[in-house]
Amino acid sequence: AFGDAARAMAGDPVVLADGIGQAVSAHIVTKQEFAGYWEYLLDEAIFTAPAHPSWGGAALIGQDGRLLGIGSLRLQMSRAGEIADINMVVPINLLPPILDDLLTRGQVAKPPRPWLGAFSAESNGEVVVMSVAEGSPAAEAGLRQGDIISDVRDGEVDGLADFYRKLWQNPAGAEIPLRVVRDGRETWLRVKSADRNSFLKKPQLQ
Repeated sequence: AFGDAARAMAGDPVVLADGIGQAVSAHIVTKQEFAGYWEYLLDEAIFTAPAHPSWGGAALIGQDGRLLGIGSLRLQMSRAGEIADINMVVPINLLPPILDDLLTRGQVAKPPRPWLGAFSAESNGEVVVMSVAEGSPAAEAGLRQGDIISDVRDGEVDGLADFYRKLWQNPAGAEIPLRVVRDGRETWLRVKSADRNSFLKKPQLQ
């Protein structure tokens, strides 16, 4: 049964269990925003410790035995001056609103977000391009490794999460003007965004 991840609190004891019978007793370290370099954003991800060795797809189970989330990543964080392994868990509350769509259509029945194909990191509040996917809108527009994305349209970018939110205000397929700092000089690039699903490799049906 689904639990309510919104009610889970830092310090709560939990269990992370994989599909082959390995379970790890853990606790919630914190709940906070998470921005992934692959154009991914969670408003409130759950972080747990210690880390489960087989975290991908592991069930996060609360004290009442209900499902609170699904394991997604293994990360490191500094705690009391030491580096500790933790898991990032996607809250289960994101699933019920889209479950029927996934079961009947295989995807969410809402307009897709614009996708650039840029892999970016945040450094001192700046969004720095690490690489671009081959053949992606970002690559076609000339976005390069080392570029700093400072504005989306006329809105100044304040970190990776803010960049994604500004980007996603547009529909997939929209042309997105980006102000980029490259080698100390500013330039504007116009990126013709796309639906990410159109770039995914799909099975060949007989």
